[in-house]
Amino acid sequence: MGYTIDIDTGGTFTDGFFVSGSRVEPVKVPTSPHDLTICFLECIKAGAERFGVSVEDLLYDTDIIRFSNTIGTNTIIQRDGSRLGLLVTAGQEGLVPTGNGDGKVPLVDPEMVVAINEKTSPAGEVLQAPDAKAVMAEAQSLIDRGARCLVVALSCSDVNPQNERAIRNIIKREYPRDFLGSVPVFLSSDISNRSGEEERVNAAVLNAYIHGKLVSMLYKAGEELRRRMYGKNLFIVHNNHAVARVAKTRAINTYNSGPAAGLMGTRVTGLAYGADAVISADMGGTSFDLGFVRQGQVSYTLKPDVEGFRVNVPMVEIKAVGAGGGSIASVENGTLRVGPRSAGALPGPVCFDLGGTEPTVTDADLILGVFDPAYFLGGAMKLDLQKARNTIAEKVAEPLGLSVEAAALSVKETIDEGMGRELRKIREQLADDTDPLLVVYGGAGPAHCCHTAKVAGIKKIVITPFSAVFSAYSASGMDVGHIYYARTDTPFRETSDFSVLPTALEILTKEAERDIRGEGFTFEEMKLSLELLVQESGGGEEIKFGAPMDFFESPDGVARAVKTARELLGQNGNSHGGDLNLNMVSLTAQAEVPHFEVKEVPLSGGEAKAAMKSVRSVFLDVEKGFQEIPVYDRSLLTHGNRLSGPALVESEQTTVLVSGGWQMTVDKFNNAVLEEVTES
Repeated sequence: MGYTIDIDTGGTFTDGFFVSGSRVEPVKVPTSPHDLTICFLECIKAGAERFGVSVEDLLYDTDIIRFSNTIGTNTIIQRDGSRLGLLVTAGQEGLVPTGNGDGKVPLVDPEMVVAINEKTSPAGEVLQAPDAKAVMAEAQSLIDRGARCLVVALSCSDVNPQNERAIRNIIKREYPRDFLGSVPVFLSSDISNRSGEEERVNAAVLNAYIHGKLVSMLYKAGEELRRRMYGKNLFIVHNNHAVARVAKTRAINTYNSGPAAGLMGTRVTGLAYGADAVISADMGGTSFDLGFVRQGQVSYTLKPDVEGFRVNVPMVEIKAVGAGGGSIASVENGTLRVGPRSAGALPGPVCFDLGGTEPTVTDADLILGVFDPAYFLGGAMKLDLQKARNTIAEKVAEPLGLSVEAAALSVKETIDEGMGRELRKIREQLADDTDPLLVVYGGAGPAHCCHTAKVAGIKKIVITPFSAVFSAYSASGMDVGHIYYARTDTPFRETSDFSVLPTALEILTKEAERDIRGEGFTFEEMKLSLELLVQESGGGEEIKFGAPMDFFESPDGVARAVKTARELLGQNGNSHGGDLNLNMVSLTAQAEVPHFEVKEVPLSGGEAKAAMKSVRSVFLDVEKGFQEIPVYDRSLLTHGNRLSGPALVESEQTTVLVSGGWQMTVDKFNNAVLEEVTES
């Protein structure tokens, strides 16, 4: 069995999860924001060093590489995507995201929008085809103004994309793909055939906006891998719980892919504990990402918000908050603020000594004694305590009239309480599950989890041994897969005529078979699953749920599906409530690839004190001042070990702060389980 490599690039660090047989090696390297290919390759180099082999030998014997990244997210936030031209139906110009009132540079410059005279009815009948000469004239005008790609988003193309495809053919006749001057043309109907005109336009624009930077980096990474003896596909993590090769990846499917992978790992962790409700909390260097799992189903949204733009491309639902180890602390009018601005990877926290000048949460943690300046990332990065003290003193302590330590504690408490309030909101969404399990990860998460959980009213936390590289670890459990959608627009009741479904599913299955074969798998290795998208006929919430592939072939199958839909929509009984409509069906095709599986560890007869490596002076309470607390080596703690807070538990990737009033136990999965101690 060869190696498997899973890499997740975050805003501050790039994480790797390398597996060979039963041996696991997690690594972290600094992210290189100017060129993510650099940190991608540095991560592979670090993994090779852990196994004591050359990069070429490692890659030659690697079975699969899965990669998630922040290119799409960062491109939208920084507004440095492709200059694009947009062709829309005349009269629909108001739907274009030329600005959303946030003062940022618009995704589409107003001068880069042109109107096309064409018309398709809501029923899908083409009433007016686009004129070829007019289309080419408008397309040429956009190209002359600097468009690097063109987006075609026409009214009602979700029902019938004929006019969009006609426009693409007109442009491609003038700019064929084999010419150097070829211009990419994206159709909104290729990105989404779901209802919602504005959401579909947004999705098409966002996809095109981030496409250029993403494809440039991924093809460069693929070429570098081939030069280093990797002969297989590079698989990209998608935000719909699957991976696919670069050639079958749309840019918008990579948005938030790392946090989405982490949520899938949270689901697996929750299943191991039999938890009905699990909340994921990922605190990295830049953001605090939250999601949840209820009854084994990850939080999912059919109309997600992508950096302020509503789209109709379904994806795993993640709530991102501007809070992380790199969050900048400042004092404004006598009030301490922490985040959402972040120092990121460069210049990073002041203590990284990479040019940072703004005080951050990591600087505060170092001053408080939570981090050992000589053992950050297992000693791979030395932290400058004095520089951290100087900047906290100047920019936080003096303006607030506090000591440096009290100011640092205020920074920590401020961000913990802010994250705790956001966590409480997620918990309140799970009102029927009063005691959810919290899975904490990210490089900074374990150092802040106890106080954050206490604010949210959560009493049990799980931290896996791979928490610092959790999104990469979680990707190791993801299969190759694709999701396909077909419009059905049919009444959904026991007596409905579902004659449109066999043909629709046959078309989707053929498309799935073609793509799975392109990924290197046979039809026999493909697993298919069906989901239905249902809504009350009068509008309102649209739901998505699984059903047997042949549910429509028997009255009992239809009755069960309708009953499920009514229950999910809050309608009681089989026939009470408003009429339902089956808007769409989605077909998921997956092929299994090598996974890492957690093995149980035997119960140890030893005690936690055997893993204690030192005592450290920490400042966690203004009244108590500095306290001497034990520091444990996480690699020496094993199943059955128990310790009480306050205490620190260090690994090569992260530090766990067990607060006073909390207890940590290592269980049979080698996970650290933190529980608030109840007073008897």
